[in-house]
Amino acid sequence: MTRDTSQNQPQTDIDADTAPTLLELLGWQPFFADQLDEGEMALTPPARVTQVHRNSLHVVGETVDTTIVYPDTEITVGDWILINEAQTKPDRVLDRQSLIKRRGAGHDRHVQMIAANLDTSFIVSSCNRDFNVARIERYIALAFEAGVGPVIVLTKADLCDDVEPFVTAATAISNKVPVVILNALSDAPKRELAQWCKVGQTVAFLGSSGVGKSTLVNALTGSNVDTQGVREADARGRHTTTSRHLHITHDSCAVLDTPGMRELQVTDAASGISDLFPDLHNLSLECKFSDCSHQVEPGCAILAAIKAGVIDTDRLARWNKLATEEQANSESLAQRKFKDKKLGKTIKSIKKKNRK
Repeated sequence: MTRDTSQNQPQTDIDADTAPTLLELLGWQPFFADQLDEGEMALTPPARVTQVHRNSLHVVGETVDTTIVYPDTEITVGDWILINEAQTKPDRVLDRQSLIKRRGAGHDRHVQMIAANLDTSFIVSSCNRDFNVARIERYIALAFEAGVGPVIVLTKADLCDDVEPFVTAATAISNKVPVVILNALSDAPKRELAQWCKVGQTVAFLGSSGVGKSTLVNALTGSNVDTQGVREADARGRHTTTSRHLHITHDSCAVLDTPGMRELQVTDAASGISDLFPDLHNLSLECKFSDCSHQVEPGCAILAAIKAGVIDTDRLARWNKLATEEQANSESLAQRKFKDKKLGKTIKSIKKKNRK
């Protein structure tokens, strides 16, 4: 069952009456083809990154299906690359159509790229105690920021006595995001998700461990990704998928399976958060002070709306937390980039002096 509150539908330039090529099944689109010079494609055929390991990449193209050694953190799953004739290293990484990223887990200040060149992100959550509106909102904000269409997928509806509270909560998050309710073990996934899973499209399943992401991948691709159940004590899942893997289907889209992320800190996602909370963002622009914290300041439009009873205080708290976190992470990452750049200049200067 689908509750579609969005007017945006995925588009594809692939002719349905023509058998798709492998490149089309991999997600090749005019956006990428337009980046190649005449004859360049024949000399260095494009390939798509389907897996990233610590020191290597697995790439697939019309003439290549191999692992190449390349310890470069600037390449992620979903990237399109041109590889050299020896098929040993990338010659060039093509510009990305989209990029979903987060602040890396732990204290290290860095950006972790999740996936590139997605068309749709299926944000998966179970109809049980693991359902969490704030977590779903984080995934949606990242998708909006990247220009990727989010779809909320509610699984395990067959194990729930009453799905309506989950559906109501998910639908209330954003009128731009469709909500799909299904049993991942039935034939529903292919039918309910078909409108986003057309040839030439790339979709990803994002969410916590144990919500059914790998089961959905199996349903769409016919593959046999290992799956596990959830702990009955707290409805939390066990990790099954340990790395991101782009699966290629024979008759539809490219499908990305991802491991559950215990920590999802947003960074460089201000516009995504604004798109997720447009009413609160617009109200904040009416505040008397541009740096209003919406706590005690006079002339605060947010406080006035709270007093008038037109704002949900829980939703306001989630927006405040996300916006504050995003600003702090973005500033700390900017500081790190500045320090790294300054260090690079210092090293370059020392090397130059030593050559004299």
